[in-house]
Amino acid sequence: MNHATDERVKPENIQAIFLTADDLKVAASILYNAYFDDPLFMDIFQAEREGYEGRLRAAIREELDAFWEAEQPMIGLFDNTRLLAVTCLTKPNSDFSSGRFWHWRLKMLLTAGYFSTKAMVEKEEKIRNSMPADAYHMVSFIAVHPSYQHLGLGHILMNAIDSIVNEDNASEGVGVFISLPKYQRFFQDGMYQHITSLTISQVSGDIMFKPKPLS
Repeated sequence: MNHATDERVKPENIQAIFLTADDLKVAASILYNAYFDDPLFMDIFQAEREGYEGRLRAAIREELDAFWEAEQPMIGLFDNTRLLAVTCLTKPNSDFSSGRFWHWRLKMLLTAGYFSTKAMVEKEEKIRNSMPADAYHMVSFIAVHPSYQHLGLGHILMNAIDSIVNEDNASEGVGVFISLPKYQRFFQDGMYQHITSLTISQVSGDIMFKPKPLS
């Protein structure tokens, strides 16, 4: 880790901004590093088989392209022009979160393969069926660049998520599926409540949900 770089990053200088198309390549790189050793993604994209890195990169790239085309919220934390962290949400009552587009599925089949595409769709259906609300946002991705972790950027991202959820009259709150214990502690700190444990494919995880405050 480059500590000299870290010291120049001050939370008061960080801006939470919606990503543009020009930011997606860097965002994909940040997400790839964050989810490379995630048990669920390792299972879905068959980490034991040759080509795991390529399948994961392709899937993240297609996910971000689909988020962009569907105008789903993608937020980046910037220090001037440097993208340091990113999160992607799905909106309430969005067809995007369950079915995606037919061309997204076709691209995923060609790049990630049938097994991985089917597992991704089943994952989303299981998670959606376990949520304690009908209209809600969903945290699909959240990641901080490896060189800028432990500086409080994750909590700044969480505040940005809260702002989007609270400003949307249709949303009852925000949910997330977690397969790593360290992220469970992070979301607990953000007042997310444990809803249920869930096994997707061969991986166990937890559904957590943060209800929107009553106005």
